Amino acid sequence: MTPDHDHSAGTGGPTPIGELVRSHRLAAGLTQADLAQRAGVGVRTIRDLERGRAHRPQRTTAELLAGALGLTGTARAGFLASARGTAAVDPAEPPTAGLPHRPALTGAARRDLDLPGTPMALPPAVELIGRERELDELAGLLTGDGWPPVLSLVGLAGVGKTALALAVAHAVADAHPGGVAGVLIGVGSDANDVLAAACAVLGAARLAELAARLRGRPALLLVDAVERAPDPVAEVLHLLVTAVPTLRVVVTGRHPVGIPGELVRPVAPLEVPPAGVVDPDELARWPAAALFTARLTRVRPEPPGPDELPALTALVRRLDGLPLAIELMAARGRILDLPELLGRYGDRVLDLAGPDLGGRGWEAAPPGRTAEPARTAVAVTLREAVATSYRLLDAGEQAALRRLSVFANRWSVELAEELLVDEADRDPAAPVDPVPLLDRLVELGLASVRGAGPLRFRLLDAVREYAIEQAAGRGELTAARRRHAVVITRLVTRTAPDLVGARHSSAVRRLDEATGDIGAALAHAARDDPDTALRLAAALPRWWRMRGRDVSGRQWLRRLLADPRTIHADPVLRAWAVLGVARLAAGHGAAAQELPAVRAALAVLAGRADVAGELAARSVLGTLLVATGSYDEAAEQAHSVLTLATRHGRTRDMAVAQHHLAWHEIRLGDLPAARRRLAAVDRLAAHCGESRLRLLARADLAEVARLAGRYGDAVEQGRRVIAALAGVGDPGHRRQVLGTVGLALARSGRLEEAAEVLAELRCDGRAGPSASRATVEAGTAGEALPGARPVGDGPVRPEEGVCALIEATMAQHRGDRELAAEWFAVAVAAGAAGQDRRDVIEALVGLAASTGSAEARERLALACRHAGIRLLPAEERLLG
Repeated sequence: MTPDHDHSAGTGGPTPIGELVRSHRLAAGLTQADLAQRAGVGVRTIRDLERGRAHRPQRTTAELLAGALGLTGTARAGFLASARGTAAVDPAEPPTAGLPHRPALTGAARRDLDLPGTPMALPPAVELIGRERELDELAGLLTGDGWPPVLSLVGLAGVGKTALALAVAHAVADAHPGGVAGVLIGVGSDANDVLAAACAVLGAARLAELAARLRGRPALLLVDAVERAPDPVAEVLHLLVTAVPTLRVVVTGRHPVGIPGELVRPVAPLEVPPAGVVDPDELARWPAAALFTARLTRVRPEPPGPDELPALTALVRRLDGLPLAIELMAARGRILDLPELLGRYGDRVLDLAGPDLGGRGWEAAPPGRTAEPARTAVAVTLREAVATSYRLLDAGEQAALRRLSVFANRWSVELAEELLVDEADRDPAAPVDPVPLLDRLVELGLASVRGAGPLRFRLLDAVREYAIEQAAGRGELTAARRRHAVVITRLVTRTAPDLVGARHSSAVRRLDEATGDIGAALAHAARDDPDTALRLAAALPRWWRMRGRDVSGRQWLRRLLADPRTIHADPVLRAWAVLGVARLAAGHGAAAQELPAVRAALAVLAGRADVAGELAARSVLGTLLVATGSYDEAAEQAHSVLTLATRHGRTRDMAVAQHHLAWHEIRLGDLPAARRRLAAVDRLAAHCGESRLRLLARADLAEVARLAGRYGDAVEQGRRVIAALAGVGDPGHRRQVLGTVGLALARSGRLEEAAEVLAELRCDGRAGPSASRATVEAGTAGEALPGARPVGDGPVRPEEGVCALIEATMAQHRGDRELAAEWFAVAVAAGAAGQDRRDVIEALVGLAASTGSAEARERLALACRHAGIRLLPAEERLLG
């Protein structure tokens, strides 16, 4: 059964193409995926047609769909007519040779000249994936008012310039009654060859005849591969647009033509999905992934399976969305699955090669003739495709590109300027301006611009790898990487002070964007320039901590401090590095081993009259002293910080000291005094624009509310802080506030909500029970359910303490004293491994109340005396 081609008998209008596609597909018993696979097009193409998002598919797409649906005769004619938006043509009557809106000469040569650049018929448009925005923009330029006489599509070989140009030419054909035709430039063509070919494909023997023929009739000429004869093409195009004002020209090439009035549009690679995307529907929305999938279906029948989707995402990201590279990689899917492709070619994409990379969509040579050099002198590997564009640069530009290749990710104009300057030969009166160079690289498609922030330039991965090869071959790579490490170190040391204060968010974002380059600079400098590596690492601890990289950051600092080559580095630099190690160690049960080094660092910084350094050292020392149980000395250090900061008018350090002293008030059971100090922290932090410190003060106010028995206030305040900390990026403190909220919920009997918080704590990657205690009666490791019983005799990590406290409190509220006692014991063990001593006291109170054990009471009394902690009234009543 064939669908009707009319909406109704009364209208006589053609049925929309989307309705025809859907009707024929359903009649054939096909899904959208089945039809896409049969036709060799993307599922998204079918979906957009059927939903009415696309109304005029390209001719090639329509023909592929008609063939896949098995349409013949009038059904096929009606289908194709609907795709064109016209009435069906009687198949018995051949089409007219010269339609007024698209003459017979459109895309066809009137003459056959035996010379390089022989006029070629305009090939049919190929299906474009992910170029809808560019297609609409370019079509608008060529059909609107004030159209440019020459529109140049430039970019790297294989980026899809010719395919886009052909699609645009077909899309705007109706607006050019004078004709639409194309010329493929041959190697060695001179100006006479190019002019003769251009006139011939438009139906004229010479320029004067062409001007007369097209007078008042817009026409479009596509000139492909202009880089093969750039000067002759420029000369001829200037003649053409001057003599024939109605002629519009679209050119493609590796670089612009360079004539007056030329509008240059670089063609960028296709957009790639973010790392880690594995949902098939989400992947289908990213053009690079959609193209890979479409090309893969040409060499194997089945689409990528679920196990292959992570490799698909990684592959198209590794290929940078370059269509040529995607097609070459997908072609290997005939015998390799996608994980195998990633493993075999992921690190050597430059070696990708294909047997036929140069067809460019143009028709084959006429029978009896050999394909001309214009179509056989093409790149056969991705390396050669990049090399052809690299050779368009002059020697200075090539040298700059080799230097820029050491950037691992995105960079700014300022970073490029720092990297490219030669400090030894620098003339302050003649500063380096990288803008013309960057413009040239973007123009040639060697670099891309993404986003609106400062760090928006990057080299395509294939270009970067090729340039690195060239730099290594010239013996330049080590020096370039050394310079890169210096530049990135300067970036980090300029940014690090802003990690506190009003510019905190922008500073964190800047370092996040430079993550790849920070890692690369640190790795290279650690081998080649350890002093620079130490300066870089010493500026990173705050950022490392905010991003949950405490362990790896501490390892870097310890490794660099132990490197014999840094022994004689600036003592102040080494002292700051020691403070960084200690900051990262404090929350991981390693405070005691860092105490001697921090005391020595304090002596160095105080001896150098480094006020900022002394304040930082005393604050870090106080944190370590708290973690090791030396509370009175920790309080003394906090008072010293407050005095020194007040003397020098350092508002933020005053707020930090008040924050530390508030904890000591809590330790002593004076909750009203703690609230007053935290209010002072909030006021001082607001004065200096320190939003993160204000959040930490409010987190502590939530904890004070919980300890005072105001559980509803604690939950409300804590949840507000958690939401804000998610934007700041501070996983350690966010976890602490989650613990406060979970305990308040459990204390108030809101057990279901407490269980949700507990699950979140255990799913954050660090909160789950250790392996020896992971197995519970109700589940497996990492899947402990609230109310489950802890088992195992292995060590307990400090991070487990708050989870155990919540479990114990929930069991206590349910009246299960035995289970509560077991979980309180786990919390005590976690505290002994380095958890907050106030939590240890709370766990011991719960253990003593649950068991009535005299031994537990003795342990509690001993812990209170050792830590100088006073029980709160509610705790004394619980023990009553």
